[in-house]
Amino acid sequence: MDLTGKIIAVLPANSGVSSRTGNPWMSQEYVIEVPGQYPRKCVFRIFGEDRIKQFNIQNGEEVTVSFDIDAHEYNGRWFNEIRAYNVARGAAPAAAPYAAPQADAPQSATPFPPAQESAGEGSADDLPF
Repeated sequence: MDLTGKIIAVLPANSGVSSRTGNPWMSQEYVIEVPGQYPRKCVFRIFGEDRIKQFNIQNGEEVTVSFDIDAHEYNGRWFNEIRAYNVARGAAPAAAPYAAPQADAPQSATPFPPAQESAGEGSADDLPF
């Protein structure tokens, strides 16, 4: 999934050492605001020090975030996790929902063909087949 919007908060980085593998880890969360009549906010996480440095997200930037959503259970409660895997600078072009035909467009671009004339004069049956 993708979201395009403005970064409104860069939260402090979290780090630690995995109890299972003994390897260090780092993650950081960001808040993106998606514009619209009713702007929406979403918190997403980037996991891994290399990715955090690679994306170098700053407060106030316009970005497009590609992410996966997953849920996990802890002590009988469920929690959502939105983990970003790619961040692109600048707003992505929005897909055009429907382009109305232009006034100078050729007649063949119209959605319906012109009505056909009946084969015989005075025919009571006006069905084309």
